[in-house]
Amino acid sequence: MITTHSNVEPQMLLMSAYQDFEKRLKMHAFFKVHDAAMSEDLVQDTFMKAWAYLLRGGKIDVMKAFLYHILNNLIIDEYRRHHTLSLDQILEKGYEPGMNHCDRLFDELDGREAMRSIDTLPPMYRKVLRMRYVDNLTLPEMASKTGQSKNTTAVQLHRGLAKLKEVYTHSSANVV
Repeated sequence: MITTHSNVEPQMLLMSAYQDFEKRLKMHAFFKVHDAAMSEDLVQDTFMKAWAYLLRGGKIDVMKAFLYHILNNLIIDEYRRHHTLSLDQILEKGYEPGMNHCDRLFDELDGREAMRSIDTLPPMYRKVLRMRYVDNLTLPEMASKTGQSKNTTAVQLHRGLAKLKEVYTHSSANVV
């Protein structure tokens, strides 16, 4: 344990502390930040802060505890700092941006085909399917708009959806 004494110069005290604690401080910092370069920088900043404190005439009772206290505060500051990554850094770590719009394109084309298939249905099914899936109306709203009960509207919607599935499956089978 290193303690400060009035007859010991701050430079000698800090050099002795550096020799005794530098490796352990780096290991501690690396364990927290998972970056060797960052951990070395944090340890160097720790000793710089300790040096500045000693030059101001500060008194250190237990050097090891003092250094770990400074280092932990620097690590916390590093966690709180907002980190921005450049695209180059992200690409170096293995990220490759994807520009695959096939799924979206297929969904859009399937949606268009389904809309065309609705037009082939009988008018009562076409009307409720459009209200539900194009206008996004709820069942009570659809019932009030058609002047029918909710149950009747729900049955028409169910039957219309079943017919739409038949038509859509048949038309997509002809395409392939």
